Amino acid sequence: MNHATITPTDNGPYLVQGTVTLLDAEGNAYEVTDTIALCRCGLSATKPYCDGSHEKTYFKAVNRAPTSSTRVSPGRRHPIRSVTASTLAV
Repeated sequence: MNHATITPTDNGPYLVQGTVTLLDAEGNAYEVTDTIALCRCGLSATKPYCDGSHEKTYFKAVNRAPTSSTRVSPGRRHPIRSVTASTLAV
């Protein structure tokens, strides 16, 4: 069984570590090493790989796994958050 870890880095690429097969839209395989960085800002000249363009464009994306206070319940599209009178004030 292949095991890979994909980590969205803060304000940067997806870091893929482990054995993976990376295919283009036609099913052709890219050559990959044990660790690759995949673009997620959309501006890399070497897509699907990251070329550092996110640093010049101020790409911002900080992702964290959901916790019990931000987990989305079935049938809902937004995280569950507690509502207080102060959060409703306009």
